[in-house]
Amino acid sequence: MSMTVQPLPDRPDPTVIAAQNDAFRKLACLGVPPAQPIQGHMHVTRSLMEAGDGFMAEAVKATGEFATFEPENDPEGWHDFGAVEIRSETVFWKIDLYEAVSDFRYGAETPDNPATTMRVLTIMLARDW
Repeated sequence: MSMTVQPLPDRPDPTVIAAQNDAFRKLACLGVPPAQPIQGHMHVTRSLMEAGDGFMAEAVKATGEFATFEPENDPEGWHDFGAVEIRSETVFWKIDLYEAVSDFRYGAETPDNPATTMRVLTIMLARDW
């Protein structure tokens, strides 16, 4: 299913943010370099790290490969949340956007500008939510 989200005049274009979030996930999880520099960090929860037996590596790879965005799981069209199944366990991932110079204290004022936006990708077991 394909969806088209129309930008509002006073808001950033969601398709630009989605493309940047996708590029950051692919960089952080799969090592695929983006077309333009994107700032960010990836974090995984302790329970995901402790799952053992390659589980975390599978979860990170599946997060990087995720492409099933629907209106139900991506209402704003930003590609900033998803869920994957790893060995019958649900894993959530989310991307939060911050002002790059705010030390993660303030949300991004211009989330479509990769020069001023810091992305934080968090990957967790659903039960950690």
